[in-house]
Formats: sequence, C-alpha cells, structure tokens
Amino acid sequence: MYAMRLMLIGRLAGPIADAGRLALARGAKVAQAESPEQALAALRAGKGADAIFVEVGRCDIAALIAALEAERFVVPVIACGVDTTAEQAAQAIEQGARDFLPLPPDADLIAAILEDASGEGEARSMIASAPAMQAAVALAARVAPSAATVLITGESGTGKEVMARFLHKKSKRSDGAFIAINCAAIPEALLESELFGHEKGAFTGAAARRLGKFEEAHGGTILLDEVSEMAPTLQAKLLRVLQEREVVRVGSNAPVKVDVRILATSNRDMPAFVAEGHFRADLYYRLNVITLDLPPLRERVQDIPALAAHFAAHYAEINGLPTRVLSGAALRMLQAHPWPGNVRELENAVHRAVLVADGDDIGPEAILLDAGLGPQGEREAAAAKILGISIRALREKLNNAAA
Repeated sequence: MYAMRLMLIGRLAGPIADAGRLALARGAKVAQAESPEQALAALRAGKGADAIFVEVGRCDIAALIAALEAERFVVPVIACGVDTTAEQAAQAIEQGARDFLPLPPDADLIAAILEDASGEGEARSMIASAPAMQAAVALAARVAPSAATVLITGESGTGKEVMARFLHKKSKRSDGAFIAINCAAIPEALLESELFGHEKGAFTGAAARRLGKFEEAHGGTILLDEVSEMAPTLQAKLLRVLQEREVVRVGSNAPVKVDVRILATSNRDMPAFVAEGHFRADLYYRLNVITLDLPPLRERVQDIPALAAHFAAHYAEINGLPTRVLSGAALRMLQAHPWPGNVRELENAVHRAVLVADGDDIGPEAILLDAGLGPQGEREAAAAKILGISIRALREKLNNAAA
C-alpha cells in the first residue's frame, strides 16, 4: 500500500523527531529538511510530500506557506509546539497552518492528522445507501483494477476527488503515489510547467529544474481535477501525453517516459461542452473510457446520517475531542437542508458542529447552515479547542497580538 509522505522541517532531534518516528511506525515515509529552502528544493526535485510538520518558533510559518503557494505546492502545513502559548498556537493557525499538534506527540492524534491531510480516510469510507451512489461505487470497484482512464463527473462538492482516491486505493497501483492537480486553479501560463515540469532558465523565474506532476506520479495515479477548464493549447499537449505516454519539460526537447494511470474530473455537461467547441472531442474520448457520474446530495438523502456520523467521528478524532453522536433533531435538520454545496457543505457543517457543540451529543443549535464560520473561523475553533479556551478568548488574544 502507498505510504503517506511526511516532511519534517528542522533539526532531526527532540520532540518533533519523536513525531517523525511515530509517523514512521504508522507506515509513513518520513523525510527531513534542515530549512524551508531545503524543503522547497526537495519538492522541486519531485520528492513530494502529503504533509509538512514544522515546529513553532523554529520557522516562519507564514513565509513557508507563502513560498509554497508561490511555487504552487499544495501541501498542508502542520504546526507543532512544545509548551506553546495560546498566542503562539493561535498565530500559527492565523498564518495558515492546517492543524496544530501539541508536542510531545500522541501517536493516535498523529495518525488522525496524517489521514486527514492525505485524504486516506475519505477514500476508505465510500458511504452509499442511495441506489445511484451504490451503482457508481459498484462500477468504480469493477474498473479500479484495470488501467482504464476514468472521467468522474458531478456537481461541485459531490466527492469526485474522494472517488478518485477510492479508484487508486483499489487499483494495482495502490502502492504508488496519488497526485492531484486542479487544472482550474492554475493560470494557463503556469499549468504546462506544473503538469510536465521545466528546465532551469526555461522562463523568467525558473531558477532550477522542476519535475512536473506526471513525473511525480510515475508508477502511480494522476488526477486531473476539473480537466474541462484546461486551455485549448494545453488540451493538445495533454492529448499527446495520453497517446505517447511521455512528457517534454518546458525548455527541453527531450521526451521523458511516464507510467501513470490517468483519472479526470469535471462538473460540466461534457458532451454539451464538447459540442460547443470548448473541449477537444478527441481528448474527451481519450479521457472518457469509463464515466462515473456522482449524484448530488439532495438525491441521496438516505446517506446523510451515515455521512454525518463519519464526519463527526473523524473531526472529533483529529481535534482530540470525544466522539459525540448527532441528536435526532440535528439529523432531521440536516436531512431537510437542500445542500447546494453537496457533501463538502455537509462536511463543513458537521466539522463546525463538532468544534462548537457542548453537552453529551451534537444538537441542532451547533449546526450553522446559513452563515458558517468560514475557513478562518474553523481554524480558530480547532485552535481554541486544543488550547482549552473559547473562540472569543482566542480572538481577543489574536487582536492583542496584532495591536
């Protein structure tokens, strides 16, 4: 099975090294970098990471995250700290850290954080009671062991990437990397380099050779998320990659063979999109060997209780909180909601409820459907629970620190 890739930034000693050893014992591949610069060099060389652990006070977390974003490395940063004050932990979350891990480390908490960062837990829990979803999962299970390219369609938030991870986990390549790239989130001028890599000096800012996502996924699976948003010029180059199974880095003429299974997603009506001339028909047929269409959550209401219970247990675990069940009133509230954001919206709602609920269960008063906390509010609520203070107290500390 594929080992989750963890990178530690800092000296390989002390409590953060203990965290690395615990992750290693849980099956992760652990790499160490002395500095953010060394970590970035490793990422450019194709030594990918599914999460980065960095100790608070030994690294400028905001600068690290900015550097990752500048080079379009999508890797969650986990802030770690020994005897960290509320202000320090809050600042790390404010600067963009995904989670905060108290040191000395707890083995179960590390396992939960790593699973959350990599999406492995979601891939193992394909909840499907509704007939349409059961049919999609059954078809996925049948085609997963093959080498066939699969196009996964459905509205935003229906779980297309989760399905892609499920396909990878059930495939013969499950011990290889799963590499996802969002084709809609990266400007056209940069996407070619992201996909195929570039040589040093290939363009302004190309200070070093960088391997692309296809090379990073060699031996495993690549997910082209929202592939329908790719520019026509890149569609032609992608078609060649599918045909020849080789890439040419920007600034080079030498082809590089790649052995990858290709999965793709789109939230569009692809036949209509092709007919309108927005997407190449020949590329569509190459990608559309198998189509998996995921139903919106409003068409699988019977799955909501199981999905909500799964998310409640998951977010309680990664936040070090006791698992609480959703009350009957809370479940009725969830099942009555139309869920325009689909499963992703449900997940966010339950995540918030786990963080703000009081009492023996999660009641309807903890579920915010119309105006949630938002991403920043959710991070402030993870931090507040870990530190044992209220969100209001945490925000006061943040405001005082900023003053």
